[in-house]
Amino acid sequence: MNTAQTQALMLYVAKQVVASEPLLTEADLVIGDGDHGIGMERGFLAVIEMLEKEQLASVDKVFIKVGSTMMASMGGASGAIFGSFFRAGGKALKGTSDFDAKSLPVLIEAGLQSVMDRGGASPGDKTMIDAADMALQMSKTTSNESLESALSKVAEAAKQGVEATKSMIATTGKAKTLGERSLGHPDPGAITTAIIFKSMADFVKQGVAV
Repeated sequence: MNTAQTQALMLYVAKQVVASEPLLTEADLVIGDGDHGIGMERGFLAVIEMLEKEQLASVDKVFIKVGSTMMASMGGASGAIFGSFFRAGGKALKGTSDFDAKSLPVLIEAGLQSVMDRGGASPGDKTMIDAADMALQMSKTTSNESLESALSKVAEAAKQGVEATKSMIATTGKAKTLGERSLGHPDPGAITTAIIFKSMADFVKQGVAV
């Protein structure tokens, strides 16, 4: 995917996350304070506005600008986490002319490392990291496939990561105070992560017009 297509990809992703606000809010009301969906909606609405106004110059700039826009518009933990994910991922893609299956693990790995460095959480702590880590492992094994094939498998892996969080006890964030009461419920951030990758996969699969 060239720069324009990558920008269209992220515009599509942003719209899908915004549309998922009720789902994310409901999930966060169970184990958080209910503001995750509203925060993600706010951040991605700002991303939509930015992407519809600007024509970004390169693939890395698309992801960097998405992350910067989220951090500037959201505030709070979610803004820092998802904003740094895209910013760090984009910086790792500097010099990349096309976004493809080889670029995908580079984006995810750098983004995930940034999130772990920033928040101190690890896989198994019932956070978005659990979905992103599953996505990363799959992206590494599919880097020689087509982007459509890789994203389809990565999206499924992220979904499995969401399911895995149901059996975890939260050790970080607002859900930490619930202890064992957080069992049986998926992490809202992990759900958002899965939505992002599924939206990417859907965009490529459908050949959504640029």
